[in-house]
Amino acid sequence: MGLSSRQCLSNVPNSFILVLLLFHVLGASSLYSRQQQTPTCHGEESSALLQFKQSFIIDPSASSADGSYPKVSSWKAAEGQQNSNCCSWDGVECDEETGHVIGLDLSSSCLYGFINSSSTLFRLIHLQRLNLADNHFNYSQIPTTIRKFPRLRYLDLSHSVFSGEVPSEVSQLSKLSTLDLSVNLDTFTGETLLKLNASTMRRLVQNLTSLQKLHLSFINISSPVPHSLANLSFLTSLLLRDCGISGEFPLRIFKLQSLKTLSVRFNQDLVGHVPEFNRSSPLVSLGLASTSFSGSLPSSIEKLDSLNVLDISACSFSGMIPFSVGNLKQLNYLGLSKNRFTGPVPASLANLTQLTYLSLSYNNLSAGSLSWVGKQTKLALLELDRINLSGYIPSSLSNLTELNYLYLRSNELTGPIPSSLGNLSRLVGIKLFQNKFYGPIPESFYNFINLQTLELDRNSLSGVVEFDGFLKLQNVNEIVLSDNKLKLLTQSRSPNVSVPQLSTLGLRSCSIREFPDFLRYQQKLQWLDLGGNNLHGQVPKWMWNTSTETLQSLLIEGNFLSGFGQPQADQHLVVLPWLNLRLLSFVNNSLQGPLPIPPPCIEIYYASDNKLSGEISPLICSLTSIQLLDLSNNKLSGMLPQCLGYFSDYLQVLRLGNNSFQGILPQVYSQRSILKMIDVSHNQLQGKLPRSLADCVMLEFLVLSNNDFSDVFPFWLGTLPELKVLALRNNDFHGVLGKPEYSRGFSQLRIFDLSYNNFTGELLIDYIFSENAMMRVDISVNRSTYMRANVNSEGSGINIYIGFAYSMSIAVKGLELYYPKIQEAFAVIDISSNRFEGRIHEFIGNLKGLRSLNISNNIFTGSIPSFLGNLTLLESLDVSQNKLSGEIPQQLVQLTFLAKFNVSHNNLTGPIPHGTQLTSFDITSYEGNSGLCGDPLPEKCGNPSLPPSSVEDNDPIEFDWKFVVAGFGSGLVVGVVLADLFITRFREWFIEIVGMITPMKRRRQRRN
Repeated sequence: MGLSSRQCLSNVPNSFILVLLLFHVLGASSLYSRQQQTPTCHGEESSALLQFKQSFIIDPSASSADGSYPKVSSWKAAEGQQNSNCCSWDGVECDEETGHVIGLDLSSSCLYGFINSSSTLFRLIHLQRLNLADNHFNYSQIPTTIRKFPRLRYLDLSHSVFSGEVPSEVSQLSKLSTLDLSVNLDTFTGETLLKLNASTMRRLVQNLTSLQKLHLSFINISSPVPHSLANLSFLTSLLLRDCGISGEFPLRIFKLQSLKTLSVRFNQDLVGHVPEFNRSSPLVSLGLASTSFSGSLPSSIEKLDSLNVLDISACSFSGMIPFSVGNLKQLNYLGLSKNRFTGPVPASLANLTQLTYLSLSYNNLSAGSLSWVGKQTKLALLELDRINLSGYIPSSLSNLTELNYLYLRSNELTGPIPSSLGNLSRLVGIKLFQNKFYGPIPESFYNFINLQTLELDRNSLSGVVEFDGFLKLQNVNEIVLSDNKLKLLTQSRSPNVSVPQLSTLGLRSCSIREFPDFLRYQQKLQWLDLGGNNLHGQVPKWMWNTSTETLQSLLIEGNFLSGFGQPQADQHLVVLPWLNLRLLSFVNNSLQGPLPIPPPCIEIYYASDNKLSGEISPLICSLTSIQLLDLSNNKLSGMLPQCLGYFSDYLQVLRLGNNSFQGILPQVYSQRSILKMIDVSHNQLQGKLPRSLADCVMLEFLVLSNNDFSDVFPFWLGTLPELKVLALRNNDFHGVLGKPEYSRGFSQLRIFDLSYNNFTGELLIDYIFSENAMMRVDISVNRSTYMRANVNSEGSGINIYIGFAYSMSIAVKGLELYYPKIQEAFAVIDISSNRFEGRIHEFIGNLKGLRSLNISNNIFTGSIPSFLGNLTLLESLDVSQNKLSGEIPQQLVQLTFLAKFNVSHNNLTGPIPHGTQLTSFDITSYEGNSGLCGDPLPEKCGNPSLPPSSVEDNDPIEFDWKFVVAGFGSGLVVGVVLADLFITRFREWFIEIVGMITPMKRRRQRRN
């Protein structure tokens, strides 16, 4: 008879039943676990992924990260099945329970192609994580169907060449904890491609309240930072680098309790300050560099005790660097450069022994010695440029054995460069230029096997340099030894001997007598400076094969070169071979023959102070990128090429003075002109001024002196808002300077030279200088600021910045002087040698900034006006050769800066103001005014005149005063008193006689 199951179980011990149940549970759990490890992909999702894959091509250049590879290569359908299990594919993550695709990581997968809203990607509606970073989506817009991922928690579309507006649909992804749209840049220009408008930005911040990481760097936001960002209490990382954000940065963001990383670098219009910190903060990295943050750095910065990175360089911080910075013991990156910090470098910085990067450059620190640096033995970069370091380099610097970059530029460091620096075997870059180092370059520098950059220029180093020692360093690509007292020795080399391929070589003023032979083998040079040496003769022919495709800057000025030594000499044309040359300067040589023609890409061309002759080749018209063209002080002739007028889209400086050019000044053919300086003085140019000059709205400096221009005064130039210098000296400008047709202008004019022309009538000066800068300039103006044009040329490899100082000849203090630089505060009016008439206009008294006023050799009448005494900065005043009358006003004694004063040859009368600076000038300042009297003239005011003497000029009266006194030296006391009275009267009579004879003698000399 069989037993029921219940009966059977009743006969089994309870312990055995428990074991059996436990085994059953564990077995089921194991089976479930195995099933969970290999979830089965849903067919529609597998199909969607395969179609997504097929919409792209694999291009290795589409990804830039190390280790990138095409993850989708493993995505294949199994044989005999429509779809395979996509959960096992590379980059695909499935839910263990449902099998739905919840994660897709295709970062750095070499994908190239378009993506749009119809992409099968958006069928994966269960996605929680999506990473498409570091691919090339070919300027696609972020699809609006991104909203179909409502479960999305992680979205990374960075570095993938998306463009256009960030769709507002992103703000609907309310569960996002990470959003990274950063660094979507044009692959050719590097320009920002994505734009996030202000309203979408606000919605993002308001809706995505679970955000922990918000990375929007290099997106064009161009709006203030929403204050609601400070409400994202879970935020751990906020990256807004180079977004164009502006306005006041919300202080509450600094104090978010979870925030570890904050970067708003490179937002120039973003203002703010660093708040006080009342408690410890989790901040690990704080980047404010290149913003407009200002104020002081609070001492409570030490509360950020987890800080690894503090980068506030290139801001406007001021005050002292707080001592408490030395308490941030975790710091490994400290960037404080390019601010306005003052005072000493805190000694506490020596405590930051974990530092790998330290930059204090370009502050107003009183840094003193370098003794505090020696303990930072982990430093890889030490940058202490222009902080007033002084003294010797301490021996403790050799302790920094991890150092890769040593930058101590533009300080007051002195002494020999210590050979112990040779212990820093890891050095890659050494920049010690513009200090006061002396002595030889240490031979240990030849042992830096990792060295790439060596800049020792602008010191007082001396001795012989065996340059071949540097050519043994196979990694070196930049060597600059210019402007020392070195003597460079090089050897001729065999073509089979390997030399490093340099990109930058500066050997200015190194006593070089010939082009170094190793240049024959240089094919990657970008910058070559051999200026200020003793190079003679022709540039060697082999130089025409040196770095023809890479050379961008060639400086050979200040030598004795006579030509470029082209392989096939052409007496009429020299076309230079360097295809990418942007800067060429051979100023101050002896080059003869035609003007060499550089390549069309040339931007800065200095050819002045040579012996170039002949006409300019029409090939000059190919220089359509030219920004600065200086051909002055040569023997060039012929007509100016009319194509110069087409250069004005890029041309800033045109300097053609002191040649023999003829014809007319070319028209300006562009209304986008950026011309700032035109100098065509000392030529033979004719005709009227081209009215198109009025289109040069950025023109600051116009010098047309010493030509044959024939025109009326160009009142129409008064519309130029930046014009500071107008010189029309020695031409045939003519007519009356009456009331102009145009409204008053010349708002910035400071130097005004109309001398030696044919102007007539009254000078209504108030229509030229009304409310201009000359009325506002005062003695407080920084006299170290000079008029200049800043020419920038940015290209691959090197950026060129030229501060071109305006220069000209100015007649000041009776002499025509050449000014290589002109102070911004310098103000001059010279209207001499015309036929102006009438009274001196009272408006001149308002021009408080005047340094020199010359109205000589005209027909001005009336008196010297007392209001000239208001021009208290005057250094030179010349009103000679007019028809002025009356007395010299007493108010002129206020002109305490006068070094030149001339009122000669007028009809002035009365006394020269006595006991003042005016009596210190010699007689030539006053001659030709018969009615003047007083020092320094012989005519003494109030003394009776004596009859003319009959004494001839060749019979001078000579008296020996000792003899006269001795003649009365004996006798009684009464006799002595009478003798003293006689001597006194005789001395007065003698002075009057000599005073009459001296002007008679001078008049006779002039007649002869």
